[in-house]
Amino acid sequence: MNFDFSDDQKYLRDEARKFLEAECTIADVRSVLDNDSVSHNAEVWQKIVEMGWLGAAIPEEYGGLGLGMLELCVIAEELGRVLAPVPFSSSAYYFAEAIKLAGSEEQKSELLPKIADGSFIGCLATTEGPGAIAETSIGAQYKDGKLTGTKLPVTDGDIATHAVVLAKDGGTSCLVVVALDQDGVSRKSLKTIEPTRSHAEIAFNNADARILSAGVGNGMVALDQILDRAAVLLAFEQIGGASRCLELATEYAKERHAFGRPIGGNQAIKHKLADMYVKNEVARSNAYYGAWALSTDAAELPEAAAAARVAASEAYWFASKENIQTHGGMGFTWEVDCHLFYRRAKLLAVQAGSPAVWKEKLVTALEARNAA
Repeated sequence: MNFDFSDDQKYLRDEARKFLEAECTIADVRSVLDNDSVSHNAEVWQKIVEMGWLGAAIPEEYGGLGLGMLELCVIAEELGRVLAPVPFSSSAYYFAEAIKLAGSEEQKSELLPKIADGSFIGCLATTEGPGAIAETSIGAQYKDGKLTGTKLPVTDGDIATHAVVLAKDGGTSCLVVVALDQDGVSRKSLKTIEPTRSHAEIAFNNADARILSAGVGNGMVALDQILDRAAVLLAFEQIGGASRCLELATEYAKERHAFGRPIGGNQAIKHKLADMYVKNEVARSNAYYGAWALSTDAAELPEAAAAARVAASEAYWFASKENIQTHGGMGFTWEVDCHLFYRRAKLLAVQAGSPAVWKEKLVTALEARNAA
């Protein structure tokens, strides 16, 4: 079985890398980091919208490019390499996939074209505080087309135009879609370790909402399916960042001289770089398996998504940490870019559930398979 990407997909990767290296520089990332009043880089976002990437995995009948999930994985990795300070994942990984999986034909026809052309920015609002998402932790209430409750933290919740929200409808969970520009919605920006990806607290007070048909009575089941899909895409984004950390560390080890020779000649530095490479390759292997399961709607998707998520979170954290260590004292300074990758690694590790949550999902999936 061949898990590698096709020549066309590799060409897309190469072109996406050229585009992002030119249009989404570290200076663009820092422009968001250094300005508390800016939540994302609007100029970079508009250029990405014009490239049509938001519609990569959206079917053509709903205004997308209809390329497929593998192409979206390729784009995700390249966005991760440059630390793109844009709400791409919220719109393409979470919101669009939620509508594709749980929305009615009417909702798909209305919302997906707007996501594909960038008119709407979507987000997924599930958590209401610390801890794993569970049926018993849902406080938001949906009744008779109205939603009341508070969600936090919501990634890109301060700039999104629409949200898919996990709520309770009577005694059962459900997913509802809400326009965020109405009187019944209030938002407050939150400070996090990674300011280049904004977060917010969103309060709903009798806000107009529409239930997603596939989420009626089984919102948690639908949410698990959405998160499995997002997990694979996030894994590719993490691998992109981890790969860039290895490149930066290797470049510095070759250029930095101590006692008359490059520090890369020291055994300790060699071991750091080798360990980073091994973890990155393990993560990539698991992500490729996840991409196959995602693109084919394989029954192994929950298991593959969990494995990809766990391996990628570990690889990115390790690579970002060792990149700082390789740079030595310079690596801890604001002027050097190492901390930008460390921030993003810590943030992505807890999106869509922490590594502990995904480890538990992986164990559960393996137990279920072995019991079958």
